[in-house]
Amino acid sequence: MTQAQPLSFTHRFVPAERPGVPPLLLLHGTGGDESDLLPLGRAVAPGSALLSPRGKVLEGGMPRFFRRLREGVFDEEDVRARAHELADFVAEARAAYGLPAPVALGFSNGANIAAAMLLLRPEALAGAILLRAMVPLGDPPAAHLRGKPVLLLSGQMDPIVPADNAARLAGMLRDVGATVQHRIMPTGHGLSQDDVAAASTWVREMTAASLA
Repeated sequence: MTQAQPLSFTHRFVPAERPGVPPLLLLHGTGGDESDLLPLGRAVAPGSALLSPRGKVLEGGMPRFFRRLREGVFDEEDVRARAHELADFVAEARAAYGLPAPVALGFSNGANIAAAMLLLRPEALAGAILLRAMVPLGDPPAAHLRGKPVLLLSGQMDPIVPADNAARLAGMLRDVGATVQHRIMPTGHGLSQDDVAAASTWVREMTAASLA
C-alpha cells in the first residue's frame, strides 16, 4: 500500500512494514520518476519505509534533480539550490509521515544530488547508497559528516563516470568525516544484481551496527 500527502515534491510513500530498519529516500536517474526505484528499494531493504520524489528539472522532457550544461558538466549553482530544496522536502516528509532521517538510495543523477545533500545539508540524511555517482560540486563547503555511513558503487566499465572522478568523490566524503565503502563493480553505468546484493548487505550491516 502506498500513500502520499501533498508536499513540495510529487512523490510516493510506502510505510514501513518492519520495525528497526531505516527509511530509504529513493532518488531516480535521468528519465525516471517517483515509481522508478520502488522495486530496488524493496529489494535492498525489505520492509523499510520508502520515500520517492520525482525530480523537478526537465531535460528533453525527462525528469532530473538538477540541471547540467552537458554530459558530465553540472550547473553547480542549480545543484546547490536543488540540494537545499530536496533537503527541505525531506524535512517536510519526515514531519508528515513520522520518519527518522532516511538513507538516500540514489542512481546516477539521483546519486549525484544525494552526494550534494551530504555535503550541503548532512543533517537531512542518515547515510547514503550512491550508485554511479560523480563529484557534484567542484568547491564544496566544509561539511562535517562525523562517521556518516556511505556506500559508493562504481562501474568498472562505466562510460559516463570516470574512475578518477568516483575515487575523488570517495576521498572528498572521507575527508569530511564520512565512513565510506567504495566498491568497483564489474559492470558499466547500468545496475546489476551485484549492486543489489552489495547494497542490501550494507543496509543490514549498518542497521545492525546502529542497534548494537
